[in-house]
Amino acid sequence: MTEMHLGLPMSPLEILALLAAASLVVARWLPPAARPHAVLAAGTVLLLSVLTLGLTAGIRWQLLPVLAGAALALPFALAPLLRRRTGRAPWRARWWLALPGSLACVGLIATGPVAAWAFPVPVFPEPSGEFAVGTRVVQWTDPGRPESFTADPDDRRTVVVQLWYPAQPSPAGVERAQYLGRTEQEARTVSAALAHGVGLPGFLVDGVPRARSRAVFDAPVDGRGGRFPVVLFSPGSGGVRTQNTAWAEELASHGYLVAALDHPYDSAAVVLADGRTVTTATASSGDRDGDEELAAGWTAIRAADLSFVLTRLDGLDRGKGADPLTGRLDTGRAAVTGHSMGGAAALQAARQDHRFRAVVDLDGYPHGPVSPALDRPALALTQDITSATDPRYLPRLTEALGADTATSYRLTVPGAAHLTFMDGPLYLPPVPPVVGTLGRTGSPRTVAGATLAFLDAVLRDAPGDPAGALSAYGELSTHRPDGTWVAAATR
Repeated sequence: MTEMHLGLPMSPLEILALLAAASLVVARWLPPAARPHAVLAAGTVLLLSVLTLGLTAGIRWQLLPVLAGAALALPFALAPLLRRRTGRAPWRARWWLALPGSLACVGLIATGPVAAWAFPVPVFPEPSGEFAVGTRVVQWTDPGRPESFTADPDDRRTVVVQLWYPAQPSPAGVERAQYLGRTEQEARTVSAALAHGVGLPGFLVDGVPRARSRAVFDAPVDGRGGRFPVVLFSPGSGGVRTQNTAWAEELASHGYLVAALDHPYDSAAVVLADGRTVTTATASSGDRDGDEELAAGWTAIRAADLSFVLTRLDGLDRGKGADPLTGRLDTGRAAVTGHSMGGAAALQAARQDHRFRAVVDLDGYPHGPVSPALDRPALALTQDITSATDPRYLPRLTEALGADTATSYRLTVPGAAHLTFMDGPLYLPPVPPVVGTLGRTGSPRTVAGATLAFLDAVLRDAPGDPAGALSAYGELSTHRPDGTWVAAATR
């Protein structure tokens, strides 16, 4: 079950149930002759809607207050009819006695759509590029690197990677890819782990694992054009490979191959090919210096994961042709990106692995050393800086970019919060300190638009200074190789 494309946060069956519940309340105020027909029609529609939902998509918690309001109204709607059938004179409470009960029922019923609006089934924006989007999931093990989170000396580091790529258009009505996982069960496992990680009851976001993205699993690779530039992505602390699906699909629709990683024992939940679920083993120590040391260590592991995946993608491209992506990946034009801690990992990976030609940090605090200096272009997108922002953030980011010997950019996006740079605005309540003020679809489009402006310039040699395009998205500062910072005009 998905959101209606008219922008309503409830499905057609849920809306029918809502209208039927409201009609039961209204029936009390109808003339006696019209009341039996209204009650019978409303009750029938409500019953059929709920039964159909229960047997198909399931009943979301947002519908429970609607059903509670209907349950309270039903006895008062039925009582006059039952008295008439038993031969007793109909009794009707005076309006001033009935009004509080009716208002209470209406209040309960109205809570349903408000809750569905606050916690919707996410609807992903249609990618704007010329390509349709395909996706697939792979699992790779690094034989030369032990798993540092376990005591087993034979345990090797394994990562799960989701690829989004330019694909041939799929037939109308084809099933779109499940969000958060390969199956709905995997999606529910990941959704519950993400909710637990931030202290939310899992039922609040029960719409998330019901969602479908815009990509199609295993869609045929598009045969037009040349090879695809490669963009690797690392999620935030406790985040998962799918957390920036809208962003990844937008990049893929413009001709990029996006590879997003699950980092086992760091990501909230990683479902492996053998069915095992690996949950996060990272936790704060409560001490600032201790946490910084821990974060630097986790960032180093992520950076190594990113380099390993680039190696595997290069091997996939150079394979013997059995894979549809063989010969289609331009790993010589590769960028590394990430959100939050993933952004810090991207910066570290770019310092250590010169195969990455560019780096994009999506609101990530630069953990770990700032040396050796970056010698390739970097873009750091940051949230709107307020009094609540960590005072260490901008100085640390400025230090990290200031050591770059290539041109780098710091773009502060007005109205953005930390979760603006992932899919959160699509399914979380629109509370500005949490998801910003750019809107449910405006957030992913803004972040993807700025990313594309930068990547097109540095990986595809688009003409002109990327500063001109980037300044359309916010407050831009450019760091020149001579060590100077230049502020550009804002939109």
